[in-house]
Amino acid sequence: MIEGVVAIVGRPNVGKSTIFNKIVGERLSIVEDTPGVTRDRIYGAGTWLTKEFRVIDTGGIVMDNQPFQEEIQMQAEIAMEEADSIIFVVNGRDGVTNDDQYIAKLLRKSKKPVLLAVNKIDSSEAIPNIYEFYSLGIGDPIAVSGIHGTGIGDLLDQVMETFSERVEPDYEGRIRFAVIGQPNVGKSSLVNAMLNQERVIVSSIEGTTRDAIDTPFTKDGQNYVAIDTAGIRKRGKVYESVEKYSVLRAMSAIEKSDVVLFVIDGEKGIRDQDKHVAGYAHEAGKGVIIVYNKWDAVEKDDKTMHQIEKKIREEFLYLNYAPIVFCSAKTKQKVQNLFPLIQKVYAESNKRIPTNVLNEVIVEAQITTPPPTHNGKRLRINYVSQVAICPPTIVLFVNDTELLHFSYKRYLENKLREAFGFDGTTIRILTRVKN
Repeated sequence: MIEGVVAIVGRPNVGKSTIFNKIVGERLSIVEDTPGVTRDRIYGAGTWLTKEFRVIDTGGIVMDNQPFQEEIQMQAEIAMEEADSIIFVVNGRDGVTNDDQYIAKLLRKSKKPVLLAVNKIDSSEAIPNIYEFYSLGIGDPIAVSGIHGTGIGDLLDQVMETFSERVEPDYEGRIRFAVIGQPNVGKSSLVNAMLNQERVIVSSIEGTTRDAIDTPFTKDGQNYVAIDTAGIRKRGKVYESVEKYSVLRAMSAIEKSDVVLFVIDGEKGIRDQDKHVAGYAHEAGKGVIIVYNKWDAVEKDDKTMHQIEKKIREEFLYLNYAPIVFCSAKTKQKVQNLFPLIQKVYAESNKRIPTNVLNEVIVEAQITTPPPTHNGKRLRINYVSQVAICPPTIVLFVNDTELLHFSYKRYLENKLREAFGFDGTTIRILTRVKN
């Protein structure tokens, strides 16, 4: 479970990215061997005292021919919107600068907890340098060294304390589905059509981001929560791609959901950024339904649907398990068909298979197609067990974990789907050496 989101803010060259890398460590770049899953280094995942959290590095925002003050303000505003708490990084060698004072003024106006990290305190002799930063009015300065890692633990202890103040809504017994996609693909219109209302009802639940709108409702006796991620609001000049920052809001919604409705704009078709957004849902192990919206605006004949479905499968190879729905939020055409599908995908992601039945399928799969040899060795699967749901997670106890080739892993996944369905959900297959 993700405890919260922390943003790292500060002027350039104070060491924000160094602290970011120290916090996220090796988890900065996750490599997926599935084609089509791409990443932006816009966020990271950190763990501290068994608690997982997200980290936003605002240091990568760069503009051409724009006043310096505007860049600083853009960074601070992104942090204020997306994060539960903020780490304000300053340079202990430089002392307090005018830009530091400007950022502090912006952050004091926010209602988010702000932690002041005085970086580049690389020795005990430099500790007195932190006292000058009390003048920023942020709170007690925390001496850190991003290079050496000193003080990072104390900083994260305080970050965890700010997360403990978050209030999470109780959605027990409800199916939570998130509506994600690029701005202007019709996400909010789809939610409105599903709710059969004029507009999305804004929930003032504490602890949710300003643009993540949670709407609890009941449909045909089933309780749901619709999580809509509004598009990025343009504030004067846009310094970075609007689509890039929409990923941040999509991630927040994905984390809270059971099932994800991934919306594609039928008028514009599939775009590169769609793969970024959908990739996060896949990696999070959520149930996924692909919604091809604005179907009413597409010029079509009897072959169009088949052609588009084929194109989707080619572009999103890693989502081959996700059902596709063609609908129109504007006309409400086929929108109500989403509800039984959401229930089905939710049930599939919660499905548990008896161990004896699971082992029978894997044994038969090995007999039909034995594992290939590698350097004279052959993979031997001794035992299989399902250890988790959401997503269904299968552990193979084997003679050597290095012998499970990706292609054979995909073969076993296909056999599991043939036998048990698992429609709309990824299947995680892990290997362990049998003692």
